[in-house]
Amino acid sequence: MACPSTVLDRPEVLQVMFYPRRSWPGVSLVSSVRDGQVEVEPGVSVGYSLHLAGPEAPLILYFHGNGEVVRDYDVIAPFYTGLGISLLVADYRGYGWSDGFPTASSLVHDAPLLFEALEQVLEEAGAPPQRVFVMGRSLGSAAAIEVARHHQEAIAGLIIESGFAHTLRLLARLGVVLEELDEGQDVFANLAKIGQISLPTLVIHGQIDALIPVSEGVALYEGSAAPEGAKRLVVIPGAGHNDLLAVGADTYFEAIRDFVLG
Repeated sequence: MACPSTVLDRPEVLQVMFYPRRSWPGVSLVSSVRDGQVEVEPGVSVGYSLHLAGPEAPLILYFHGNGEVVRDYDVIAPFYTGLGISLLVADYRGYGWSDGFPTASSLVHDAPLLFEALEQVLEEAGAPPQRVFVMGRSLGSAAAIEVARHHQEAIAGLIIESGFAHTLRLLARLGVVLEELDEGQDVFANLAKIGQISLPTLVIHGQIDALIPVSEGVALYEGSAAPEGAKRLVVIPGAGHNDLLAVGADTYFEAIRDFVLG
């Protein structure tokens, strides 16, 4: 079934929200990566790359930022697999080798379908995980939160990196001013949705993020329905929006290791 459009699918919004790039499957410097696609509606498939740490390793389903593609994570995935964590990075429509054109409504529509396809993808790879986590960076926070909202019973935890709480504030910082969005128009609604999610939650944010201020990460942390002992906020000193790993890789991966491997 095709996903309905919303006010966030207007051209002036899409041109600042998405920066798709093309890439190709099977063209990777990482020999162990497995590339594939998941059909999200008839005739439309979305690409992914799977990096396996072991046959029963916990897995993170990862949704990237708006200017990235899964191929970019070939250099980052070994940090996860080196910890003993498998990583499946998913693209959006129009990104990488995915079909279609990216929209806000399709991002929210497709994310749960990617999660629902995980079991078959991992069985075909011969590596069913013991536990699955979902993670979203920046724009990908909307996809990860949507997955967690729909599939709490099947997910071990939610990780948000540099995520946004308020859609209107994000758009204003990107130069697009909309009238007030009601609940039906804002398909992201990250703050409202995370308030319905009681999963263990890890929020990571850069202290001096100028695109999505750390106050947005704090709002997601405080708004999460996870009990106090099951949620954690990690602020990386001196880090902005795109340099968390360059500035604080040790802190970043220590937080992920402790959260996933406990």
